[in-house]
Formats: sequence, structure tokens, C-alpha cells
Amino acid sequence: MASSHTVSGKLGSMLDDSRLTISDAEFRQLREFIHVHTGIALSEHKKALVCSRLSKRLRHHGLQHYSDYYVLLVENDPEGAELMAMINSITTNKTDFFREPHHFRFLSEHVFPAYKQNPGRERPLRMWSAASSTGEEAYSLAMTALEAMPSFNDQDIRILATDIDTDVLARAASGIYTQAQALQIPEALLRRYFLKGRGAHRGEVMAKPALKSLVHFHWLNLQEEPWPMQEKFDVIFCRNVLIYFDKPTQQKLFQRMAGALKKDAYLMLGHSEAMHGLNDIFRPVGHSIYQKK
Repeated sequence: MASSHTVSGKLGSMLDDSRLTISDAEFRQLREFIHVHTGIALSEHKKALVCSRLSKRLRHHGLQHYSDYYVLLVENDPEGAELMAMINSITTNKTDFFREPHHFRFLSEHVFPAYKQNPGRERPLRMWSAASSTGEEAYSLAMTALEAMPSFNDQDIRILATDIDTDVLARAASGIYTQAQALQIPEALLRRYFLKGRGAHRGEVMAKPALKSLVHFHWLNLQEEPWPMQEKFDVIFCRNVLIYFDKPTQQKLFQRMAGALKKDAYLMLGHSEAMHGLNDIFRPVGHSIYQKK
């Protein structure tokens, strides 16, 4: 078979997905590669998922074997372009506006009032959406903050939103969503913070500049060391991402996030995630809400 860098994309598009099957050995190779580069720990039960999600990459390069794709990643990807494409294919991006609403209530009822009532507190208030996907979480944070502190602006509130998937980050930065995606936004907030699309954007809504100015989207692999952020955060949302990591990776990330938080700051996890063995660093203050000691 011709090498991966000489086969045309046209040939790849002609390959039948049904012919692309992954052996146990190929799955082990790719599973280890994915774990090293992303921290994602794939169980044996994810073999079909890997096969399905990466099949388009094989077809793109005209490959018929996952072992050839592994060689491409390891030996023929000096710029890392295919690594990024592979990461974008393998990651899961499920999110909604105001998902797990108790976190946003906690901010409105406890965190933001305390911040507003302390004039000597360091500004701006910094929040980090550490797995922002298509941006709904970050914009939900921005809306919640502005509702609690309507006189504040981008000098008072700064939200960093990061993800490992470049495709979803581009969509998030646009601030454009379908009306179906916007159904979880209360009507009053939708009118206040979003514009209704017209013409080619009919059926869509777009975040207003005042909302978008609070959120800064950047690519970040949580495995990267050190993280580039210099300032510490008042709140970190790291929800529904740690479930894809093994226990040692989770523990390491908890410790690193503790280091990225100010004293008494908060870490929000997903509803199915929990923290174990770090009672000397965090204390639970609510369902999947932890405060740094």
C-alpha cells in the first residue's frame, strides 16, 4: 500500500467505512497514544467508539488500517496538524446553557454577593471554564455575573474559557447558536444578552458584544505543564471532563487546580464527579462544589 503522505484525499473519500475495522493491537496502540497526549483514558469498551470517530481521518488520508494511521501520527506529523485533527475527532462535546443550574444559583446567592460587598477585594473577578466546549458554560457564567452585578464590565469580570478541541472553540468564539440550543436560556436573559439572527442567520441567536467582551477563548490541553495562566482564579468550572481521565490524572489535576485558585475560592465539578483524598486542600460546600482551604 502507498505511504500515508502520498495517497490522495480523493481516494480516501472512496473508501467504504464498513471495511475499516480496528484490531485489538491497533486499539491498544491508539488508546495509549490518546492517553499520553490528552489524558483521556479509554476502556476496552470504547473500541467501537474509537473506530467510528477516527474512520473519517483514515478515509481523509486514504488509509485502510488503523496501524497505518498510528504510523502517520507518530512519524509523519511533524507540525502536529493530524494530532489536532485526531483530538478534535475523539473528544466528546456535550454542553448546554445553564447546565447543572445549582452551580449558577450558588454563584448568584453566595459567591457574587460576597464579592460585591467586599470593596477591598482584588479585581477583576476571575473565572475559568476549563472544558468550555462550544461556549454555553462560559456565556452562562457571564450572564449570571452580570445579573448579580449589573454595573460591572470587562474590567471587573474576566472569564477564561479553554478547550482542547479547536473546532468547538471557533464556534464558541463566534457566540452564535441555534434557537434550539438557546432554549435553556430564560427568555428575559435571551432578550437582554443575545441578538436575534436575520437573513442568513435566521433561526439563530448571537451573543451581544457586552457579553462576549467578558469571555476570552483559548486552546489549552489540561495535560500541558505548566499552564500559561499567571493570575489565580476565584472560580473554576471543570465539569464533566474528569470522568474521561483515570484516577492518577484526576488527582494531579485537582492539585494543580488548587494551585490555580485563590484562597477560599471555588471549584465546580460535574454531577457524576467527586473528589477523594484531598480533604487537606478542599472542603465540600454543596453538591459537586468545593472550596479551597
